[in-house]
Amino acid sequence: MSREETRKILESENILPRSRFGQNFLVSDDIISRIISLVDADTDDLVLEIGPGIGALTKPLSAIYGNFTAVEIDHVLADYLKSEKSVTAKIIDSDFLKLDPAEYEADKISCVLSNLPYYCMTPIMKKIFSECRNASSLIFMTEDEAYCRIDASPKSKNYGPLAVFVSLFGSLTKEFTVSGDCFYPAPRTTSCVISLRRGDKADVLTTDFILFVEKCFSMRRKKLMNNLKSSYPAEVLYKALRDKDIRAEDLTPVEFSKLYSDIISMIS
Repeated sequence: MSREETRKILESENILPRSRFGQNFLVSDDIISRIISLVDADTDDLVLEIGPGIGALTKPLSAIYGNFTAVEIDHVLADYLKSEKSVTAKIIDSDFLKLDPAEYEADKISCVLSNLPYYCMTPIMKKIFSECRNASSLIFMTEDEAYCRIDASPKSKNYGPLAVFVSLFGSLTKEFTVSGDCFYPAPRTTSCVISLRRGDKADVLTTDFILFVEKCFSMRRKKLMNNLKSSYPAEVLYKALRDKDIRAEDLTPVEFSKLYSDIISMIS
């Protein structure tokens, strides 16, 4: 979908891009094709797109995948997509973060795509990790500056819950960067497209585990014992935490998984 096509659609439908939803519409056919090539799913698999906009990806992908669902927070855009004959996807007019898993058949989804606005990047990724339990691949576009929080190592300043969850989900690849002039309106930032492939540790990413890791990082400079003592019995923490002075930033993702497993097994 070119810049001119996008402008014509926006004008004819009287659609104004809304900055509060991070609406910058993709207008590069080359980037659209490259993203489509990353989708790893069979044609009858359920594929989910979050934030389809005016359908730059939705239109070609819904023609390929018979079970395609798109969730759009903007009612005007959702109505436009529902009226488009070239869109054969199921359009859900809602805020993805407020959707019950059953409403979008989370457990049946094979692949998820989303252009993630920075302001809601982490909440959306957390929801996908915990609810889309059978998704084998995820394809995200986000601000390039945010990538340092997605791919961060222990003991680094950017290391936090999101990096832990991404690492435990599976393999991460930074596929390519996308310049601002590939969007309309053009943002001042550069974006990047990343892909995640599910690994054998992804099942740990339950809602309870995600809350556990966030508690561990709740006060970064405090010891884990202090961050967790209000949630778990002291005697359990003393047994599970072999190093009583350790902080969240010192643990690897796998060590978080083991610590959680040890604590839960002691209190079960």
